[in-house]
Amino acid sequence: MTKKRRKNRVSVGSKVFDTFNYILLGLIGLITILPFIHVLGSSFATSAEIADTTFLLFPTEFSLNAYRYIFSTDTIFKALGVSISVTIGGTIWSMFLSTLTAYGLSRRDLIGRRHINFLIVFTMLFNGGMIPTFLVVQQTGLLDSLLALIVPVSINAFNMIILRSFFLNLPQGLEESAKIDGANDFGILFRIVIPISLPAIATISLFYAVTYWNTYMHAILYLSDAGKWPVQVLLRQIVVLASGISYDGSSFTDVPPPEVTVKMATIVVATVPVLLVYPFLQKYFTKGALLGSVKG
Repeated sequence: MTKKRRKNRVSVGSKVFDTFNYILLGLIGLITILPFIHVLGSSFATSAEIADTTFLLFPTEFSLNAYRYIFSTDTIFKALGVSISVTIGGTIWSMFLSTLTAYGLSRRDLIGRRHINFLIVFTMLFNGGMIPTFLVVQQTGLLDSLLALIVPVSINAFNMIILRSFFLNLPQGLEESAKIDGANDFGILFRIVIPISLPAIATISLFYAVTYWNTYMHAILYLSDAGKWPVQVLLRQIVVLASGISYDGSSFTDVPPPEVTVKMATIVVATVPVLLVYPFLQKYFTKGALLGSVKG
């Protein structure tokens, strides 16, 4: 009887705690999602409703004028193709280099490992700067090439360190067993280490993919051919140009929609592709990016 009363008291406290958690997390979730709803709703609003409302969530009358304005020329599709190509190619390239580097630096018998790690961490604090980097890109012949958006940022030091830390926590017994079976370093990496490191690899891949998808400054600096601009640069041009004339001289719609709706529609177009990819990688985030697969 006494145990039952204690159980009831704990249950009531637990319910109160859970209720508080639900309310708190619900409020945080609402605060987080409201800006997205505002952006999405404003992109479909009419000019009159935008002018009358300061914070619009759900438009009373839907309008597609902003999206018609953005997609009125085929240049947006070319820019999307460039962004997708750079994102996919750059992510694969960066993950290949980062994985090889991180695995090598995770080997405790590597000579000079600490010095190499120091040099890599040093680049997180200091870099060559914009002008020296531009001169390097120019001298290597990458100027006005899509490779200029990938090669200078092939490896992110922070992402590589996360991968290296993950590899360091892998059980040493796996590697020793593989060596006994005759596997070399590449065999251990591609047949054992990578398959059990998918959560970390998926997480870092998403970091790289978002970075390449949002590339803007490098495109402004290194690309003079407007036909090679990624979607972020083109969408910026669409927002800036109030005359209704695109960068290549082709006309948009006769009467441009309000600038606010164009901005909101631009944000939606630039964000949706990444949001569509995230659900496929979400399970790896929930498993944990460090040791989940090893403990499993």
